[in-house]
Amino acid sequence: MRLICTKALAMALFIGSAPMLLVAQEPTQPDNTKVNKRDRDKQEVTADNQKENATDRDLAKKIRRAVVEDKSLSTYAHNVKIIARNGTVTLKGPVHTEDEKKAIEAKAAEIAGRDNIKNEIAVKNDADRSK
Repeated sequence: MRLICTKALAMALFIGSAPMLLVAQEPTQPDNTKVNKRDRDKQEVTADNQKENATDRDLAKKIRRAVVEDKSLSTYAHNVKIIARNGTVTLKGPVHTEDEKKAIEAKAAEIAGRDNIKNEIAVKNDADRSK
């Protein structure tokens, strides 16, 4: 009898705490509304606008390799979008610091030429990272 009461009590506690577990585990959804609206603009360069000619593919590949090989950069920085179109390179995405932003732009400029870089990288501060 005592074993049945113990199991019943344990089950009641588990069932009673289940709603709290569900609430505690629900993540906050990121709000990318502004970025998504911006990227819907037909004039805005997005990753699907990458040209498939050999020159632009090679240009993007060289810049990507230079960025990924720099182990001082964060994962965010390694994942910045690099979009080459007719020799012009657009850099997009979030990084953690202004130094990362400058480092990626410098690598891209060294490969494509400073005048061929459009830097749209955003620096996310600590408060932004938790969103």
